[in-house]
Amino acid sequence: MGHRIRAIALGFIQNGSRLFVSEGFDPVKQDYFYRALGGGIEFGETSLEALKREFREELQAELTNIHYLGCLENVFTFDGKPGHEFVQLYRCDFVDQTFYQQEQVNFADSDQTYTAYWIECDRFQSGELRLVPSQCLQFL
Repeated sequence: MGHRIRAIALGFIQNGSRLFVSEGFDPVKQDYFYRALGGGIEFGETSLEALKREFREELQAELTNIHYLGCLENVFTFDGKPGHEFVQLYRCDFVDQTFYQQEQVNFADSDQTYTAYWIECDRFQSGELRLVPSQCLQFL
């Protein structure tokens, strides 16, 4: 399979000084990283539709106050393989307020289980934790 550019939509959800992110791990770099939730945009759907669908599928969550922040280009290496994606980034909020009270939220994507956390934004700004794509830092 050849390399291809992926289009994804991510939801940037803040609550006070915290950001809602999923934790990932790169086995080659032995490094944890964090990313806003969302996923791939399917052919024929807008990035906004994809954002809403991904949150429904993964968290059974509805979004509100959705505002487009911009498009980020992300060229990276994960698990030793090159990646390239265009990220349609949206600022949004959960409709269900109980999401804001949970320390962590487990969710499934494909056949894997992931965990999302509320993490203090200054931990990303200081460089203690790695937020990807790094251009997201400008929106904190």
